[in-house]
Amino acid sequence: MKTGLQSRDKGIIAAIQKLRFFPHSIISGKGCYLVEENGRRLLDLSASWGAAGLGYGHPVVVEAVTKAIQHQAGASILSAVNKPAIELAEYLLEMTPGSGNRRVWLGHSGSGANEAAMRSLMANSGRTRIISFIGAYHGGTAGSMSISGHSSQKGVSKLPGVLFLPYPNSYRPFLGDDSGETVLQLLDYHLQTDCPPEEVAAVFMEPIMSDGGLIVPPPGFLKSVQDRLQPFGTLILCDEVKVGLGRSGKLHCFQHEDLSPDIITFGKALGGGLPLSAIVGPEEVLDVAQAFAMETTCGNPVSASAGLAVLKTIKNENLPERAAIIGQKLYSGLQQLAAKHQLVGDVRGRGLAMGIELVKNSESIEAAAVEAAKVVYRAYELGLVLYYVGMHSNVLEITPPLIIKDNEIKDGIEILEIAIDDVENHRVSDDVIYNFQGW
Repeated sequence: MKTGLQSRDKGIIAAIQKLRFFPHSIISGKGCYLVEENGRRLLDLSASWGAAGLGYGHPVVVEAVTKAIQHQAGASILSAVNKPAIELAEYLLEMTPGSGNRRVWLGHSGSGANEAAMRSLMANSGRTRIISFIGAYHGGTAGSMSISGHSSQKGVSKLPGVLFLPYPNSYRPFLGDDSGETVLQLLDYHLQTDCPPEEVAAVFMEPIMSDGGLIVPPPGFLKSVQDRLQPFGTLILCDEVKVGLGRSGKLHCFQHEDLSPDIITFGKALGGGLPLSAIVGPEEVLDVAQAFAMETTCGNPVSASAGLAVLKTIKNENLPERAAIIGQKLYSGLQQLAAKHQLVGDVRGRGLAMGIELVKNSESIEAAAVEAAKVVYRAYELGLVLYYVGMHSNVLEITPPLIIKDNEIKDGIEILEIAIDDVENHRVSDDVIYNFQGW
């Protein structure tokens, strides 16, 4: 006899693909809300880890997908072209800054995009090394994990010769320096000794370190890294998978940093909830070899149609500008919340990509990981969905759909404040998070 979705899930879905924070069972969604099997409606400040950038059931995505599936132009670009994939690629080139001859690769996930980019960069240059950052999360495939520095992937095999640099964090400064200058000096040392720039194919950058804790780099830091490496032919890749496509308050998050990346990877929100990712980069890199990074259903017309609808909606509805305006209201509300709660150590981010770092003590800034787990659990009980990230699993991540309204931001902050207050005053038992490991 069938029981609830949670029981059915436990018996059949593999644990290796689960990242669970509370007993959430969804049967539908609309806009910024999700509906559980018991009919309860929850405000979603996660957008399913940013994948639902336009929220759930957006009319333009529904229309595009319906039309594409009713007149399905195959299911692949592996051995045939289809109009939606071509139009999506053309639009990506049009909206993404760059020079010279460029190409587009279409995939299923940000993980796949970053892996394909890494392999292509090394094959084209003949160089075997990559520079990345401690805390970076570039994906969950073998290749993307090999250049990721996130604590959740401890023990995973890394690319031989990869160099991981500290990512400057003003709240937890490296060697007491919040300017990033010490990290740049460390980079200079490695380039002069054990990591010659002529051996480095690319630097993988997140213009906001997302899963590492929603960390905004100090002004000019990423540009300084670029300036050091580009003269040697090292290419710069910006991973825009979670923080791109309008979320930061600009169409591309790297535009805050005065960067001119050689390659950009997209994912999550690009598909409007469907699996879709992309790489935009130089012809010589992405044409390095025939059939070098392919999967059968990449570029399928249904996902491509959804992606094109998403990009046009972001442009037509001025969603980057809207994210900047509403994001400022979100930031102000979170700052007011922080002033009232000792558990909140730091509030940071850009636009609609915000992080709230929870600490046990404001002086020692010891990470409050258990408390973070309790806060998101209690928020769920109160009707709010959000998750936590960070190297210490103590940063609440707020990445709502870009269509979120002022009153929904207000409601979300009010619920979050109750949840934090309940945790601070020991009203949430340790037992409730026992079966929910999160990160």
